Amino acid sequence: MDHHHRDDSADNGGDANGQRAKRPRPAPRPISAAEIAGEFAHHDSSVARINNGSFGSCPASVLAAQRSWQLQFLGQPDDFYFHRLQPGLYHSRALVKEIINAADVDEVALVDNATTAAAIVLQHASWAFAEGAFRKGDAVVMLHYAYGAVKKSIHAYVARAGGHVIEVPLPFPVSSNEEIVREFRKALELGKANGRRVRLAVIDHVTSMPSVVIPVKELTRICREEGVDQVFVDAAHAIGSVEVDVQDIGADFYTSNLHKWFFCPPSVAFLYTKKCSASSCLHHPVVSHEYGNGLPLESGWIGTRDYSSQLVVPSVMEFIGRFEGGIEGIRKWNHEKVVEMGKMLAEAWGTFLGSPPEMCCSMIMVGLPGCLRVSSEKDAMKLRSFLREKFKVEVPIYYQPPKDGEVLEKDGNNCVTGYVRISHQVYNVEGDYHRLRDAVHNLVGDGYNCDMLSSK
Repeated sequence: MDHHHRDDSADNGGDANGQRAKRPRPAPRPISAAEIAGEFAHHDSSVARINNGSFGSCPASVLAAQRSWQLQFLGQPDDFYFHRLQPGLYHSRALVKEIINAADVDEVALVDNATTAAAIVLQHASWAFAEGAFRKGDAVVMLHYAYGAVKKSIHAYVARAGGHVIEVPLPFPVSSNEEIVREFRKALELGKANGRRVRLAVIDHVTSMPSVVIPVKELTRICREEGVDQVFVDAAHAIGSVEVDVQDIGADFYTSNLHKWFFCPPSVAFLYTKKCSASSCLHHPVVSHEYGNGLPLESGWIGTRDYSSQLVVPSVMEFIGRFEGGIEGIRKWNHEKVVEMGKMLAEAWGTFLGSPPEMCCSMIMVGLPGCLRVSSEKDAMKLRSFLREKFKVEVPIYYQPPKDGEVLEKDGNNCVTGYVRISHQVYNVEGDYHRLRDAVHNLVGDGYNCDMLSSK
């Protein structure tokens, strides 16, 4: 990865009074491969970790900054709470505000993770149903591939309060945004049937499993045209992986984890709430002393806990600044490499990608050879565990049931039902993906399939 920095702000000439201008500072030396390896030396070197999407990664320099914040608190807790915590959180929020192009720093709150952010938004929706602002039976629309915890939260908060939940069935493998838009429009029409209104649409920016980049701006626009009251974008994988411009997207609420693709330690996410009447009624589920003072302050003090992961955003920005192009350069690099490695695996296994390259970010789905006979989610988990234990490869596996007319067992290769979701982050090297390629080749060559793994 090329990391060339320029500094055009300095002038080597003299000023109007003939005084010699200060010499320009030398351009920062770009981060080297060895330095990247050093920043992630705490990773288990025996494992090919191509699963950044699940838990993220945090460089050593940011972990050191986190430790400094922790010691400040432990050294003098009262001084930390009364004088350092809130200014530090404000600084982090202000940086996030610039990165996501929010209009105001007060539109940005820091929370533990995207699941917590979803609870905040869905709690508000449940109150609207319970208090009569929304009619019982009005609809909430979500994608079929929504994150499991968020789907359960929708049922726990909204369905229990009287909302009618509609899932948008998305095709996979997917070949175009038009397929997604078509199914989404159908779901909205279903939501408006029998005199109902669609009160809330929950839309993923990047679905987790299978991983696909969703056209959130277009779906949000459609929601506005169709009279949907509120739009919540669950973008757990977005920041650091795709461009995020909340004003351009236009949703009412938008959340993304900072610990997945943005190098923060676990766990921290932001919740953006566009300034409107609804945003003033959002509250953190944990009620503490700051209740009623606005979501950012409520989220910034939920009792005694470790806030250090929320305070290191400035240090993360320093780390990102060591790469050419900053976060945009990292995104571009990760996307190009994951597509390259995905195509390499698909060619080696005689399969295909789960989506076109333009519909993936830093993760991509690759079909596994049909002869492995992944026939259930249990099979997918057993195969994942076998790859971890036998070959030291960490990669999630997705089970896609056969479509109508497909046969799982005939020649063993005519139906792909298992997919790996590979990630690429700056610490990955090509050898990680070669190990996965060769592990699958070994399994196929030895005649292994999931029926045999299930019997162990």
